[in-house]
Amino acid sequence: MPVFIGSQRLDVSQPIARIVQIHAEITERAKVLTSQPLQIFGPKGFLYIHQRELAATTPSDSSISVFGSEDATTCHMIVLRHTGSGAICFAHCDGSDTENEVASIIKAVKSLHNTAEGRLELHIVGGFNDERQLSKNLSHQLLRAFDNQAEEIHLVTFCVTELNDTMDNGIHLPIIYGLAVNVKTGEIFKAKFQDHQPDEDLRLAYTLTGGHMVNIYDAKTEQLNIGPYSWTPLPNIDFWLEQEDQQILQIPDLNTRTLACRIPHYQYLSDLACNKPSTFVPQIHSFSTSPEAEPSHFVKEVRSALQFLKKHPYPSISLFPAGKPRSYKKKDDGEWQRM
Repeated sequence: MPVFIGSQRLDVSQPIARIVQIHAEITERAKVLTSQPLQIFGPKGFLYIHQRELAATTPSDSSISVFGSEDATTCHMIVLRHTGSGAICFAHCDGSDTENEVASIIKAVKSLHNTAEGRLELHIVGGFNDERQLSKNLSHQLLRAFDNQAEEIHLVTFCVTELNDTMDNGIHLPIIYGLAVNVKTGEIFKAKFQDHQPDEDLRLAYTLTGGHMVNIYDAKTEQLNIGPYSWTPLPNIDFWLEQEDQQILQIPDLNTRTLACRIPHYQYLSDLACNKPSTFVPQIHSFSTSPEAEPSHFVKEVRSALQFLKKHPYPSISLFPAGKPRSYKKKDDGEWQRM
């Protein structure tokens, strides 16, 4: 079934600029969202969603009241909600496997709503006018993927690329880096977060090693489940830990334009570390697709994830010895308790 804006079917083959021009209500909603004061969320009742993660729940959830994610430059943050049941999903998409990621988002919401009344409402937020147009490519990928689903989707918010772009000293930057949604009401907010836990380094390391999107939350048990994950040891990891921040931020440009994610291939990193031509033609440009737009803590997080990979070269032994996930419940004070 197609994607709709209001009562009109959306032509997803149109350029983003043309879609914005035709549907003025999209521009107005984006202006309202980008002009919101930034809201800061603490850990109480909050679940942070990392890149290539999704989580879904319903308004009856007694543990979680807010989903959120941030540090999105060319990435896009997705909220899909069924208006009848209130079932809601939040995902942080980077373009690595958009068709399957969208299918997973739809599946997560459908598994939680038990009424035919209502409709599926979609919010897409993220990206900016980056030089390589990765944001624009991802916006198109997402629209096409949702348009290919069997369900009818109603696009409510489309705050992407030029609608989420600002200039600072001649440099294009996103206006919104972080987004939150109230899972009780479906209201979305321009946001920043004090808490990226639990297992932040583990979750970043999984993404860094090329992991696929995963559903991290069981709404029925109100339990967060991380893993089990596996990866092979990263070659020449000490070399990358010794590099200056700028080298971490900007691996040499190969003019690749396929993805909006920030994860280099292991073989590519190994070849660069050995100062030899890479036999692997990567799909991915660097640790960052947009170095000038990254938040100040970006390099610190990458280094921390690399240190984690060095410490845990075989996670099936050191982190998941029984082949089971690391499971957590949210306590009343906002901390996560390991089960």
